[in-house]
Amino acid sequence: MRLTLVIHGMSAGGAERVMQVLANGWAAAGHAVTLITLDRVEDDFYACDPRVRRVGLGLKADSAGPLQALTNNLARVAGLRRAIKDSRPRVVVSFTDQTNVLTILASRGLGLPVIACEHTDPNRHRVPAPWAWLRRRTYPRAAAVVGVTRAAEEFAGGFVKNRPVLTLPNPIAPPPPPADLPRLWPEGPTVVAMGRLDPGKNFALLIRAFALARANHPQWRLVILGEGPERPRLETLATELDLGPWVHLPGRVADPLTHLRRAEIFTLSSDYEGFPMSLLEAMSCGLAVVATDCGTGVREIINPGVDGLIVPRGRLDPLAQALENLMADPARRATLSQAAPRVCARFSLERVLGLWDQLFHQVVPPRP
Repeated sequence: MRLTLVIHGMSAGGAERVMQVLANGWAAAGHAVTLITLDRVEDDFYACDPRVRRVGLGLKADSAGPLQALTNNLARVAGLRRAIKDSRPRVVVSFTDQTNVLTILASRGLGLPVIACEHTDPNRHRVPAPWAWLRRRTYPRAAAVVGVTRAAEEFAGGFVKNRPVLTLPNPIAPPPPPADLPRLWPEGPTVVAMGRLDPGKNFALLIRAFALARANHPQWRLVILGEGPERPRLETLATELDLGPWVHLPGRVADPLTHLRRAEIFTLSSDYEGFPMSLLEAMSCGLAVVATDCGTGVREIINPGVDGLIVPRGRLDPLAQALENLMADPARRATLSQAAPRVCARFSLERVLGLWDQLFHQVVPPRP
């Protein structure tokens, strides 16, 4: 089947990582896959299988005001329409809210089924009012709407009444053999986190919790993989808490799984998430995990007390206590670590692609 996939870009991020995994999986299964981004191909962080045809429109420019925003978005709709027509797909799969709106508008009148995918918790992730208004008016025109959690499905089901609305989880593949890469931080027991350095990930809460937890375990260090606008604030906070030598922010890394394997504990401190890939990947590497209760996706991934720990969202003391308990108890860490990789079976790429195939057969009209 000819598939056309659309996303804003392939920079470092959870939705982009999912797009890479699915695009490569579909290409390996024999589908003819075209991946279109509003951004340029040269700006990709995640590389796709050579069998995936990459089209970068170079239309992801910032807008100086409402008039320029309108002009830019009209250009994006026109560019997307040309690229989609040129790819000759049987079905179009679009990721993330604003890109979904643009893709549905670009596909009007082409006779193509468009599947719009929400990759965060729309109850907590706020989009600008014009885009929220457009989402409610365009999603009912999609062939189907997919959420990565039940919360997203319920949100979309509130205003999409005559189209399939369903949950399809993000896939995870077993991690490849570790690469021989230099360590990004000195030897020693490590708590690791991963994600864009922005307020929604609440890495400031994690740094404060780590400061409390390591008071009785001074050999531990904290590593946060990722980049973003919060870096200066986080570096300042670490200095204020006298954690300078013990908190490391190495930036983005091309092979995060190798670096995750070098840690003992993974922590997700977010205020909200959809179906977090960072959590899946950490568990696939056999880390003991602690996650805030930041969305239904976390509870769909973690079996509390069996393969990970869940603590209340946004609360310092429970997060610090969970970290300290794991720092102090190697046997408990080992128990969680042994159970964590079972997510690779529960959310395997093969299983998730099978669910997508069922949806494709539901929305793609048979050939005449």
